[in-house]
Amino acid sequence: MRIQLAKQLLDRQIVDSDGRLVGRVDDIAFAVDDDGFPYVACLLTGQGALGQRIGGRIGRILVAVADRFVDDPPVPPLRIPLDQVAHLGSAVRLRCPASALPPSPVESWLRRHLIDRIPGANRASG
Repeated sequence: MRIQLAKQLLDRQIVDSDGRLVGRVDDIAFAVDDDGFPYVACLLTGQGALGQRIGGRIGRILVAVADRFVDDPPVPPLRIPLDQVAHLGSAVRLRCPASALPPSPVESWLRRHLIDRIPGANRASG
């Protein structure tokens, strides 16, 4: 069952309710209900999740790169609860906008240390 589920979900693009790209499904987190049956709890996205899924030397490198862009490593993957998924197809469509999800730790680091230092970066265009 896990192999079939992996083929259906892994590496699919995740798109929010506004059509914005959130990321890709890099891994799947399972949980066990009160009766002992496993179920998909959430989708994981981010270099940390991908690195853990790949494993080995390449996986460790991906996790290490992600950890370099945060103030407090290790970088936790972004967890998207399955109840936020509206449609599973060629892409995973969410019920919510990306702004309702926790920010990516890597994006937050880049915003604080690079983007916000650009003159005029805090002004809205329009």
